[in-house]
Amino acid sequence: MAEENGQSYIDYDAFVDPDFSPTSFANSLVIATNNPSDIPIDLSTPLSRVLFDIQEIDTHIHTLTTKSAIPLLTHTKDQADAGQRIVDEVEAQIASLTDGYQRLQKEVIQRYEEADQVRIAAERLWETVRIGRSVTRCLTLGRQLETQMTEVGGSAASGAQAKQEDHRAMVRASNTLLSVRHILAGSGPDEEGEHLSKIDLITYLQNSVLTPAETSLRNRAQQVIREFSMSSLAPSSNAPATYAQSEETKSRTTSALLTLQILNPRLLLAALQAYLRTSLTSSMASIARALGNLPTLDRTLLEVSARCQNIAALESLLDSIKPPQVDSTYSTGREEEQAGNLLEPLLVALDTSSLPSFFWRSLAEGLAPRVGDLVSKGGVSARALKTQRERVKDSIRECVLRGSQSPGGIRGKAGAWEREAAVMVGSVTGSLGR
Repeated sequence: MAEENGQSYIDYDAFVDPDFSPTSFANSLVIATNNPSDIPIDLSTPLSRVLFDIQEIDTHIHTLTTKSAIPLLTHTKDQADAGQRIVDEVEAQIASLTDGYQRLQKEVIQRYEEADQVRIAAERLWETVRIGRSVTRCLTLGRQLETQMTEVGGSAASGAQAKQEDHRAMVRASNTLLSVRHILAGSGPDEEGEHLSKIDLITYLQNSVLTPAETSLRNRAQQVIREFSMSSLAPSSNAPATYAQSEETKSRTTSALLTLQILNPRLLLAALQAYLRTSLTSSMASIARALGNLPTLDRTLLEVSARCQNIAALESLLDSIKPPQVDSTYSTGREEEQAGNLLEPLLVALDTSSLPSFFWRSLAEGLAPRVGDLVSKGGVSARALKTQRERVKDSIRECVLRGSQSPGGIRGKAGAWEREAAVMVGSVTGSLGR
């Protein structure tokens, strides 16, 4: 560049300097061609100088490109030829890859797509088979449940071949019903009951077999518990007259208790509490009436003793029955799971240690205000009650001690029943004064 600049008056170094400023260069040209004192500034001279310099530079560029044209063209041609060779080589490789892909598509991808279709078909067939097996199992259990419900209610045939009612079938039917419910409840992915809710036959099974069977079992078991009676103190159509009848009553009640426990432990708890509540309500009303009509007191107290004996017999029966082993899905709480017998959850719910004790203390709590109302009204009944206070006291005490004894065939818990007797006597005589 220095050699070429030696034949030119243009200062190329100044133009290629990174700090070159066009404004400063134009200002220096104007000052060099004009006097500072001139008012009109002559711009034609510096402009001619710039145009001349541009023409000189253009001529110089033209000269350089003319001299280097052949090397530049040669270099360009070499680069183009090299690029073409690369393109040819790449096209060959692309053609090879294309052939390989087409062969891969034919030998692998198409076969994979065909195999994938087969896989989808197999999965759908397996899903169909699985649903079919679940439906078949539900229908089989439904048929088994219908047969068991027939055994529960006895056959409709007449004559000597008619089958009698089998209360043990209630437990078998409850287990069968629980098995079907377990299948239908498992409706999650890959579970046995998946998609069963969409099948009309299963919906029909639920509506026509499962729900009526569950309702029938529940009602029948609750009825057996409501009618439970073991005492022979007072005449009752439900009380057993012989040892065999007594054992049959216990067996039938056991089946009813287990049935409700299997269906839902809360149902059993509610049925037992209803039984106790009914006994308390009846006893409270009858004693209140008898205290206003003392000639009927002995018979009424005998009936109350019989109810308490039934409660004591029920307590002994509950204490001897262990909860059945059922699937944890239908467990309602840790208390039922850990209970050693059917009595413990009931005692926990009632917050008591003994059912007869609960009966007498609850009865005393309800009698006290009624006796107070009877005395406050006055009249013949109140005077007779005060006059025969000692007789009433002894009768109530005997009623408690007699009722706290379990009926024959069932051994009840031993307890300090004198406390319950004192509570009952106090609830009646406490309002009579001295």
